[in-house]
Amino acid sequence: MVDSKTIRKLVLTSLLAALALAISPVAWFTWGPTKAFPGQHTVNVLAGVMVGPLWASVSALLVGTLRIMLGVGTVFAYPGGIPGGFLVGLFYRFFKRRIGSRKAILIASLGEPLGTVLVGGTLSWYVIDPFLGTGLYSRFETLFVFYSGWALSSVSGCIIGIALSLTLEKLGILKHVD
Repeated sequence: MVDSKTIRKLVLTSLLAALALAISPVAWFTWGPTKAFPGQHTVNVLAGVMVGPLWASVSALLVGTLRIMLGVGTVFAYPGGIPGGFLVGLFYRFFKRRIGSRKAILIASLGEPLGTVLVGGTLSWYVIDPFLGTGLYSRFETLFVFYSGWALSSVSGCIIGIALSLTLEKLGILKHVD
């Protein structure tokens, strides 16, 4: 039997994925072979804080898959979304008990660009791009092209995610979902 906390996290994860999917046509841009989506990074911060690293990763996986199916995403959605949400959740869980919720949100949110840009960008450059045959991986300087585009998307989405998370914390909503 599944406990009520797991069901709550499953439902909240699904709602966050639906939110990300709903806003995906609003703000995305093409960057090389990728389609960058700041809304995913906003939701990654929210999901990492609200449901933790595993469920934030599931949310990013759902959003990436649905965006690919709808034609508003590419295979780069997986390494571009999953590591960021995972690191936000991991950092938030670690820091929340040590320094409090508000400061933990600020520090944990840094995990989004770290996960997206450094982990996701590197994985994309080394693992995914060679399979697509664009040849970008054969030139080292293109790694920084991945980084810069993904940083633009990640940081802008992360800032919105921080503002929303801090608002939810101030309203006392976060203590009911954790």
